[in-house]
Amino acid sequence: MTDPLQPAPGRTPEVHERKLAIPDHLSPFQVLGENDQALAALEDVVPDTDVHVRGHQVTLRGTDEALRRSEHIMRSLIEMAAKGQPVTAEAVQRAANLYGDDRAQGARLEEVLSRTILSSRGRTIRPKTMGQKSYIEAIESSTITFGIGPAGTGKTYLAVAMAVQQLLSKQINRIILTRPAVEAGERLGFLPGSLNEKIDPYLRPLYDALHDMLDPESIPRLMGAGTIEVAPLAYMRGRTLNDAFIILDEAQNTTPEQMKMFLTRLGFNSTMVVTGDVTQVDLPGGQSSGLRVVEQVLSGVEDISFCRLSPRDVVRHRLVSDIVEAYGRWEIRPGGNRDARRRAEKGS
Repeated sequence: MTDPLQPAPGRTPEVHERKLAIPDHLSPFQVLGENDQALAALEDVVPDTDVHVRGHQVTLRGTDEALRRSEHIMRSLIEMAAKGQPVTAEAVQRAANLYGDDRAQGARLEEVLSRTILSSRGRTIRPKTMGQKSYIEAIESSTITFGIGPAGTGKTYLAVAMAVQQLLSKQINRIILTRPAVEAGERLGFLPGSLNEKIDPYLRPLYDALHDMLDPESIPRLMGAGTIEVAPLAYMRGRTLNDAFIILDEAQNTTPEQMKMFLTRLGFNSTMVVTGDVTQVDLPGGQSSGLRVVEQVLSGVEDISFCRLSPRDVVRHRLVSDIVEAYGRWEIRPGGNRDARRRAEKGS
């Protein structure tokens, strides 16, 4: 049976043409980016489209679907330029992802990128994808938010940015950042140094995020005063955390008992964000991950949000998204399940 979406054998897809006008108050340079980088990126992400620019007129040629996609991207770039936002090759990729994202529901790229969380040290931190925008909105509207997704989706970084923003605006009095001290192949007892020196490598990603958002000289002072606390999860036991923004990172490496312990530390006027990747569990002995269990336990509880990020939300190097998707395909393939992966790691 012939696929109705494919051209008949011997026939090439029909090519159409569409013209767009760059508004007179914008220069083509603003819309196409430095050295026409947006133009080159557009032809990369929609290879079935030819783009020609003459003056303020943009001509697109391609198949119907390619034209719809490229027109969406070009209109997004025009809207960004009109708002004074820089147009880059990365913006083209974000617009392309938004076009194919079912979560977008008609949202425009400019609406996503115009949402500023924090401006600090010469940089502006904002969501870059629809999933990240939904994640930020969930943190704002819920007392406890779970951010679940692969590496590079900004789960921890955006949560720290929200915490710093609330601290600077005096919505909360302190930030508490914590992680379970569990990693593949290592245990604290076998690492050299004092307890603090053993713990420090596990907490380093949280320090890195803080250094991006605050004056590095102020961090020791804030930590000395207890305004910012970075500690392993075991240090949370027996406490009640009031007037705080509390982040549990790498939560896939908690047991169900540890997850319950952490969540019940919640005090008045506090916000909790729990982040993790359920495909990267490093617990020994086949223990259950508290992050996998918690959604079954708390699903439907009011004021708790579960936000799932996907490879579409990866904002690191483009290859990170490709790597995440490739591993996902490998794991669901026959012979690519978790048991097969363990055998491969052991060299058997």
